[in-house]
Amino acid sequence: MGSHATLTVPTPERMGRLGRELAALLRPGDLVLLSGELGAGKTTLTRGLGEGLQVRGAVTSPTFVIARVHPSLVGGPALVHVDAYRLGGDLDEMEDLDLDVSLPESVVVVEWGEGKVERLSEDRLEVRIERAIGDTAGDDHDPRRVLLTGIGARWEDVELAKLA
Repeated sequence: MGSHATLTVPTPERMGRLGRELAALLRPGDLVLLSGELGAGKTTLTRGLGEGLQVRGAVTSPTFVIARVHPSLVGGPALVHVDAYRLGGDLDEMEDLDLDVSLPESVVVVEWGEGKVERLSEDRLEVRIERAIGDTAGDDHDPRRVLLTGIGARWEDVELAKLA
């Protein structure tokens, strides 16, 4: 059924480090679905992924471009960072984004993708970031709870709990 882990991430710095640690588990063709409210730390996590994958360019929220490609500097997979917030019903539009990379050879990270990307791939890593202390909108330094769920055969043998 895949694997699960729940982590408490106390600081933005640790969130970035979690991204770097996750990057070590990722391989070309992986789909990572990020969810969490605005300001939860999705972009911070993705920035860490980009550092871990050693890709070019600063990872920022792709809100205005829908998708941004960060090519690898070391011959690894490119990081494709997608903001699905403004995409329509599902990600048939992914194919229309005219990305200059092959998705099967890239690591694709999608923010706001619930209900839109699930059928892109039977295998995906879902990363949900929540504020650890209630739902009150605190500051960016409140601890976060990060729920990692690997779905599909790709993630069956990946020990996400090792990231804790």
